[in-house]
Amino acid sequence: MTIQEIEQAITELQPNELARFREWFEEYYAQVWDEQIEQDAVSGRLDKLIAEVDEEYNAGLSKPL
Repeated sequence: MTIQEIEQAITELQPNELARFREWFEEYYAQVWDEQIEQDAVSGRLDKLIAEVDEEYNAGLSKPL
């Protein structure tokens, strides 16, 4: 199936079906994002960023949320 076919199928959904699809896609995309972050953390790709955040925090440069 091509992107164009998927786009066409989505435009043909009824409003309630579109709402169900949107909810499913948001949940699916969040899962994919979480998996990517986890892989980046395990691989060490986030180590530099985490070190910078720790340094700023320890220097008192952060603000409470």
